[in-house]
Parts: sequence; structure tokens; C-alpha cells
Amino acid sequence: MVHVKIAARPRLIPAANRPNRDRMSADAPPSPAAPAAWPDLAGRLTDDGRGHVLPVRIYYEDTDFSGVVYHASHLRFFERGRTDFLRLLGIGHAALAAGDHGEALAFAVGRIAVDYRAAARIDDVVEVETRLVEVGGARIVLDQRLVRGAALVAAARVTVALVGPDGRARRLPAALRQALLAGAA
Repeated sequence: MVHVKIAARPRLIPAANRPNRDRMSADAPPSPAAPAAWPDLAGRLTDDGRGHVLPVRIYYEDTDFSGVVYHASHLRFFERGRTDFLRLLGIGHAALAAGDHGEALAFAVGRIAVDYRAAARIDDVVEVETRLVEVGGARIVLDQRLVRGAALVAAARVTVALVGPDGRARRLPAALRQALLAGAA
């Protein structure tokens, strides 16, 4: 019989002893999905309020056999950036899906064009920059960049439509439009 000694679980710092971080950013209250103990989990809005920056570390799962980020991984990084940008503007996917703006709604990518410029590799830390370009009746257009320091890794233009449960486009409710335009002002 083989005996295996199991190490004790790491001790977590009690919430009372953590730094006082009661806001995710200067512009948004903490989200129930991101506790105040992790204020930077959703990235941050840019100083001008028109964009968003999300740091991402490259892990083994993001790469191909050569250790370079697989092209489809860029799409996941861009999705995270868009989602957290909207979250910090007060537009959460869970609230949309729950019908907080009338019927159940969701954002769906209608078009994405990506230009790959440089390789990112395992253990790199990159930033996803997201900027709102246009707010239409039922769609929004965003420019996104994946950067490593000053180097541009990839750039994308993304068109996202608001859709209902039937998959058909829906006009942006006034509260969503206002949140987007306030963030883009």
C-alpha cells in the first residue's frame, strides 16, 4: 500500500485583512460577479472613459505546439475585453439574459475582421484595448487591439448586434444606449 501525504490547503487572507478596495474602477461600482477583493479583475476604463484595457497572461492552453498564441485565442481575448468593457459601463450579460431591459437579450458578434501583426508567446502579458466606435439602432461597432508593450500583436474591428431569444436584432433599450454613449462621451 502506498501512502500519500496531502499538503494543507493554502490559507486565504480574510476579507477584513485585505486592502480596502470597494470600487472596481473610479467609474463603476463593484459588480456582484467580481467581488471588491478583486477590483482589477475586469480591467479598467481608460482615463477619457471612451475605452477599456484588460491585461491577459498567455497560458499554455492559448498556444499552439510551437508556443505561439493560436490565432483563435485572440478571439477569446477580444471577447473578454468587450465583455468587461460593457460590464464596467453597467451592462452585464446576466442582467441582459434575465430580461432586466424587457425581454431576454444578448449581444452577438455579426462581423469581426482581425489583422494579425506579431506573435505573442507563452507567459507574455498582453493588454486588450477596446474602444467604442459607433452606436447604431441595434448594433455597436468596436475597435480592439491586442498589445504587448508598444508592439501591436493584433487589431480587430467588431460589429455586435443586440438580439432577442429568437436571434433577431432588437433596438438598444434607452438605458443601454445611454450607458454606451456616456462611456463614449
